[in-house]
Amino acid sequence: MSTEAKPFLKWAGGKGQLLSQLSEHLPERISKEPFTYIEPFVGGGAMLFYMLQYFGNIRKAVINDVNEDLILTYRIIKCDVEALIANLDRLEKDYLAITDQNGRSQIFYEVRERYNQHIGDSIDRASQLIFLNKTCFNGLYRVNRRGQFNVPFGKYANPTICNAKLLRADSQLLQSAKVEICQGDYAQTIQHIDGLTFVYLDPPYRPLDATSSFTAYAKGDFNDDDQKALAAFCHQLNDAGCYWMESNADCSAKNPEDTFFEELYKDYRIVRVYASRFINANPEKRGKLTELLIKNYE
Repeated sequence: MSTEAKPFLKWAGGKGQLLSQLSEHLPERISKEPFTYIEPFVGGGAMLFYMLQYFGNIRKAVINDVNEDLILTYRIIKCDVEALIANLDRLEKDYLAITDQNGRSQIFYEVRERYNQHIGDSIDRASQLIFLNKTCFNGLYRVNRRGQFNVPFGKYANPTICNAKLLRADSQLLQSAKVEICQGDYAQTIQHIDGLTFVYLDPPYRPLDATSSFTAYAKGDFNDDDQKALAAFCHQLNDAGCYWMESNADCSAKNPEDTFFEELYKDYRIVRVYASRFINANPEKRGKLTELLIKNYE
């Protein structure tokens, strides 16, 4: 992956360290013909930036997420990146000028409050999101049931809040490719299937156990009924004749009796890849474990 264009946020479940394994399981046909690329749960965008850089034959790309502020930030980076950089640069200078953690903590919670109160225009909101991501505890994005960002302050000595080079590279890539940025329910993306189409799905993962649940990327949870609805959506994609691949948790590795996904996707191919989990409040729960790749092709 290019050292320039890459995710501008740290995102739970991000696929940056899995790209080499994911690339081995892409449909062979998309390397030979023009195709449409769809990502219904774009998140941090590691897979998006990989695909845009290494597949010059993408005819059209469509990204979507239910998280309104995340999608707003993608749009700002694509269309108004210099204003975003100017805002972030001011935030970074003000923040780093304060050397004690108490002063920095005060700025952090002031920005968090403005973010949760929706104070500011779209540039401000995108800047607040990136600032909070770079300065909060463990780089986590999490909201409560009211949709409010509730991650506490992170005590980083010298965080990079304004990475102008990266933001410009991302903006250039989003502009150069035919990228349509959508916000809402993932199911709406089916209308963008166009000829040879590859869909990569990276939904909120099903928790491995009762204490590992982390589905609050946006207001509301992604429960087992939602996982079943997603499987039905994958059946629709299959019937529409497109290729699709989904990432999800390997629940049966934790509990051999938990064959939820094996049963749900019994008509498709399931393979396992090794992933490292870095975002966890408990360091003992970070480390390597397997994840599922489910796909409708060999």
